[in-house]
Order: sequence, then structure tokens, then C-alpha cells
Amino acid sequence: SGKTEHEINKLYITCTEYTHFYGGKKAEIPQSNFRRLPFDHCSLSLQPFEYPMCTTEGVVFDLMSIVPWIKKFGTNPISGEVGSEVHRRLMWKYHCPVLYTVFTNNSHIVTNKVTGNVFSYEAVEQLNIKTKSYKDLLTDEPFTRQDIITLQDPTNLDKFNVSNFFHVKNNVKVLDPDEEKAKQDPAYHLKTTNLETRETLAELYKEYKGDELLASTMKEPEAKKTDKLNAAHYSTGRVSASFTSTAMAPATIHEADAIADDAVRYQYVKKKGYVRLHTNKGDLNMELHCDKVPKAGENFIKLCKKGYYDGTIFHRSIRNFMIQGGDPTGTGTGGESYWGKPFKDEFKPNLSHTGRGVLSMANSGPNTNKSQFFITFRSCTYLDRKHTVFGRVVGGFETLTAMENVESDPKTDKPKVLKPYKGKLNFPSFLNKGLQEWPILNVSTHSAFSQVKFICIVLFTTMFSQSSFTEV
Repeated sequence: SGKTEHEINKLYITCTEYTHFYGGKKAEIPQSNFRRLPFDHCSLSLQPFEYPMCTTEGVVFDLMSIVPWIKKFGTNPISGEVGSEVHRRLMWKYHCPVLYTVFTNNSHIVTNKVTGNVFSYEAVEQLNIKTKSYKDLLTDEPFTRQDIITLQDPTNLDKFNVSNFFHVKNNVKVLDPDEEKAKQDPAYHLKTTNLETRETLAELYKEYKGDELLASTMKEPEAKKTDKLNAAHYSTGRVSASFTSTAMAPATIHEADAIADDAVRYQYVKKKGYVRLHTNKGDLNMELHCDKVPKAGENFIKLCKKGYYDGTIFHRSIRNFMIQGGDPTGTGTGGESYWGKPFKDEFKPNLSHTGRGVLSMANSGPNTNKSQFFITFRSCTYLDRKHTVFGRVVGGFETLTAMENVESDPKTDKPKVLKPYKGKLNFPSFLNKGLQEWPILNVSTHSAFSQVKFICIVLFTTMFSQSSFTEV
């Protein structure tokens, strides 16, 4: 052909050859339809959960969604397999209760299968795995390495891909009876309506007598009645809201908003509260800061009045730190507040864990105060803004010293068993006679402390019920 050898065999490769046949060629990556489920959403309802449960694979469901599914289908809604095990409810908070790091979609989150407590993986790795001390970081319950369930691993998000969920791919749903009944209403399928249409439907529903459920949905929520005590200086905001919103009925009259009942009652608290604790090591006179932290003071005194602490012990004592009690079960994991649910923290800048004999609320994290409390043996200012200070010891420091000197188990911090206390106790009692644990205590009135009874009577005058703070 007339071409030389060098012209036939090129000593270079072209751009096309490089990109299609040699080092420049890249493997084709299939484009999958990845739809990310947020970490705080139920894998079945795809909505934020309220009562989270999880499986051994770490898939989280809401209790109200997974129970009807299991009753009807008996399968795992993610894989479609039969026999998946759903464990106990998760004690889920939106931060790690140990490191206080906020959980996000990029956090490594794990849970303890035994207790249901949720932690960041960093806390479990540093305090459990590396130290080989497999005890729950909150409740101190023992567990094994296999009991650690990964809820979210940011390096492996396959289980959060909604496109792979069995119930999503097959469009399987559990029909809600209330929703099915609501679908019978023609207005249910109306996505957008103008003001005239809504007013016409409202007039029809006022005269509607057949379906009480649908008729009740058109009723406006009842406004809380206000008087001179609970009326706020600001309005409910319905006038301005109805002016700018097309979903609200027009309102033209400004009405004062109602202040919360607790805020109204507590503004009349101007006095201190006093309690005497009878223990088998002597008496402790406690002053309660009801005028500064009324919620914690009301909880403590009302629990005393109804005998909630009868037979309780101080289950935890650490020398040169504090002594803790208030748990009817004596384990450190029980106890409820007077209202049956945890109440919020009350932090005041002038109330600090400074000095010996400070009375403070024990908790398992922010806003989880119940019935347990502790008394300090020394200053612990690092506990400020973590635990609510609501009182202090004003008499009986020699008793506090005797309690501190009792030997405790170095592993559990539980005071060792002593002889039962056989003293005579008055109502209301903290003690069942013959209890074989130390220290045991009692709350009662005393003749030498009679002036305290009057102070507690005037604590919540007029605003509290008759069963409120009347005596200690």
C-alpha cells in the first residue's frame, strides 16, 4: 500500500482508544432509585414515630403501625418474610443520653436489646466494648455484645432505601377503619376548595345528624375559659391568623389567651417548705425551695403526703459524693412522679450544687424528673443545669455524716445490709418495720418542728386543692 512500518503500527494511542478500551474506561454504575428514609421515621408508616420498636436487624417501626400489620399479615413489612421478631420499645431521645450529641441522619446509632436504651456508637464503643464492661450506661443492667443492635450506620444505608421496602413495592397497606369511613364523605376527595364552598359545607355539617364522626370533625375546638386569674396580657392570635389564612373561619373579636394552670398557681408560692426525714442514723431537717422551683417542691411534698415513699431505702451511696433514694423498688430504675409522668427541669442561677447537704432531683437525662432524689456530701457544681436543686439540709449534719460513713458495695454503690431499724415512726411513714436494708427513712410531723406545719399550710394558699401542701 506504500505505507511504512511506522505508519502502520502507531507508537501512540488515540483519545478514543484510551476512553473506550484502556485506562480511561470507567465501569458503568447502575443508577438505582434511592429514596432516603429519615432515621426518626417509622419504616412502615414513613412518618415520624412516637412509640418506636425495632427488630434484630435494626429496622425501626412505630408501635401503632406495626401491631395492626402483624395482626393482619404476620410478616416483616420490609422484607416480606414470616417470623421476624420485634423487640421491646426503644427509650428513644433525639440525643445520646451519655455524650449529649444530637442524632442526625449521619449519626452512628445503636440500641441495647435488653433495656431498649438508645446511644451513640461512640459511647458504647468507648465505655462498653473497649473496656469489656457490658453494663447498660443508664440502668447498669448486664448485656452481651450480641445484644447491641445497630439502628443507623452512615456507611451502610441500604435498609433506609424506601424503594426496596416490600410494602412499598407491592403497595400493601393496612386500612384504617376511621380513614375508610372518612372516605365515604364526598369532601374527603376535595384537595382545594374556596371560601364559599367551605362555608356551604360547614352549614351542611351543622345540620348533619347521621355520622357523628364526620360531624365532629367540623366542630371548632373549645376555647379555654379565662378569668381575671388566668387571662394573659396577649390574645389567642385567631384574628390575625384568620385574616392571613384561607383555612380558618374569619374571627373579628380579640380574646385573651389562657395561661397554663401551673403558671397561675405557682405565682402565689412565696414561702419555703420543710420536711423532716427520720432515718435509722438520726433525723435530717430539709428546707425546700418551693418559692423558686415550685414544680419539684410540689412533687416531693405530694409524694410524701400520699405515702409513696413508704418502705423505701437509700439504694446508692458514694462517699465524698452523694447518697440517693426515692425509688420504691430499691433498684435505682423505678419511681414515678406525682403526676405519673416525668416533669421538666427547673434551673435557677442562684441554686447550685455548692456545699454539703444539697437536695437535688435524680434523672436519666434532660426533663426526666420523677421521684428519685439525692443529697450531696460535698460541692458538685459540675451537676448544675443537669439536675434540679430543690432543697438543702438545715439540720442533722451529724446524721448525714453517719450515713456517709456506712460502707457500700464498691461494684454497685449499694449500702451493705445492717440490722433492721425498730424505731417507732409516725404517719406518713417512709418505712416498713423490719426492713433489712440501709438506710431507711420516714417523713413525719414532730412537736419540736410544729412551726414548720404552719409554713407549709400557707405555701399554696387558695390556688392549690385541699390535698396539696398542707403539712409535711
